[in-house]
Amino acid sequence: MEILMCIVAGLLFAAAVYLMLSKSLLRIIIGTGLLSHGTHLMLLTMGGLKTGAVPVLGENAASYTDPIPQALILTAIVISFGVTAVFLVIAYRAYQELGTDNMDQMRGMETDD
Repeated sequence: MEILMCIVAGLLFAAAVYLMLSKSLLRIIIGTGLLSHGTHLMLLTMGGLKTGAVPVLGENAASYTDPIPQALILTAIVISFGVTAVFLVIAYRAYQELGTDNMDQMRGMETDD
């Protein structure tokens, strides 16, 4: 199962890089979201995909599932949601001001006169 999750995370990374290399600001933002999802999946996979008892003190001490990867991923999801929301607001404001989401037109091309 870990091999499948690593392949899916690699596909998410590849799609994220493809989207982040485009000229559209919205595609760049979607690419950063996909990159963060791929990172979350990779962290979860590296933490282990085993099933076990809940991490409460009791009789099944050998079969506990480690809660640290899930806690880290939950925190990372909240942070990436906030960052994506800020990116979307900035992109919307830039679109309102400039009328385009093309990065070349936003940058302003220098002309040699």
